[in-house]
Amino acid sequence: MKKSFICGALMLIYSASSYAVDWPSGYSKCADEGGTCKVGTSSRSVSYGIKDKWVIKTFSGDILCSTSTFGSDPYPGLAKKCAIGPLASTDPTPTPTPTPTPTPTTDATKEAAPSTGWAGQGGGTTGGAAAPASAIYLVNSGSQLVAALKAQGDNPKIIKMQGTIDMAAADNGGPFTSSTDEGLRLQIKPGSNTTLIGVGSDARLVNGNIVLNGVQNVIVRNLTIQNPCSLYPVWDPNDGSSGNWNSEYDGITISNSHNVWVDHNVFTDAPVTDDKLAIENGRVKQCHDGALDVKNGSDYVTVSNNRFELHQKNNLIGSSDSKTTDDGHLTVTFHNNHFLNVAERGPRVRFGKVHVYNNYFEGSRSHAVYPHHYSIGVAYKAKIISQNNAFDIAGATSCPNVVTNPGSSSLTGAITDAGSLLNGAALNLSTSCSFSNQVGWSLPYSVTPLDASAVKASVLSNAGTGKLTVN
Repeated sequence: MKKSFICGALMLIYSASSYAVDWPSGYSKCADEGGTCKVGTSSRSVSYGIKDKWVIKTFSGDILCSTSTFGSDPYPGLAKKCAIGPLASTDPTPTPTPTPTPTPTTDATKEAAPSTGWAGQGGGTTGGAAAPASAIYLVNSGSQLVAALKAQGDNPKIIKMQGTIDMAAADNGGPFTSSTDEGLRLQIKPGSNTTLIGVGSDARLVNGNIVLNGVQNVIVRNLTIQNPCSLYPVWDPNDGSSGNWNSEYDGITISNSHNVWVDHNVFTDAPVTDDKLAIENGRVKQCHDGALDVKNGSDYVTVSNNRFELHQKNNLIGSSDSKTTDDGHLTVTFHNNHFLNVAERGPRVRFGKVHVYNNYFEGSRSHAVYPHHYSIGVAYKAKIISQNNAFDIAGATSCPNVVTNPGSSSLTGAITDAGSLLNGAALNLSTSCSFSNQVGWSLPYSVTPLDASAVKASVLSNAGTGKLTVN
């Protein structure tokens, strides 16, 4: 069979009322899936899909109407159709005005974690970069996401996520009906050797908790993760002096896993912020847990270029003072992240060897919903190396306002800092905060942090979604 590929740029066409159901407006059907589409000698756009979801490429000659030809399945599980677009105009093409050659962009889909964090250690982190074409998916619903993960198990795979994926939408079973049902369908459990990456700037995960449990070599990039709001908070009368509501699910949970890179995402409570929650037993009925937590002996984790915003208890590294087997593990790097109106745990560390550098912390101790309590928590046996972070916290006047031990005073850790600024002045951690500086380890990788005075501008221009090219 003759087959010719001409500049095959992959893209998804959004549905619109002016389009036909199974192919774009102005296109003509040429084949059902598995058949031959006769494009002709001139290059033509050809769509592959059904029900307002298509992949479009440019071809000439005879082509097979199949996922292998188009490189992506826009609607897994259903038979697709191919259709040919109109011929290009035959009018003479005017000579364009010469323009400068654009700087080429790099497709982020198969990028590996850089060497400037813990995820570059232990053999490195490549996610699904080794995936064959048959294991590269484009999904835009919860059911499609679950099916793609299930199909590949621990085999290398790349899952490109597009639009809003709601794990409680009709395609995935509808609203949760019980705490058991919520736990089963809300948790998304990628296997090893996985890349989850958003397409464009608006890929969003709603009602979902990405759980990495006992896996390795996973990358999560370019997603807005709406921190899940459980429908079934639990009252604990022994939490604090008068009890508290607690919920179970994080945005991302990393447990007993290694080589994980979480990069260029946004984590937020919005639109379900804490001021919109009910008050019961005299307390906010808290439906959120963490944004991103790392626990149970996980290692080689880098958290970079993310924006964490509008959240109470953000990043817990180490789940309990009694989890002594975590000592010597929990190797995590946080760098170039933006913590915006995050009340605490940026991060809170037990046991871990944690490197925190070039992060920008922005908030206020009098914020109406998420008043700042502290940023870096130096808890039991923490071993933190801090470098060149910038804290812009209204109302904070000294080191203990941003670096503290949030637990028992007898169960503390160690931290060193160099070059960090608090509201434009030196943090002076060694003299203003009363922690040991005996962290007992040194960086296994080389990095040259930006000066803290340059961190705000750098982070604000680079952190979050929409900064990566995903083809």
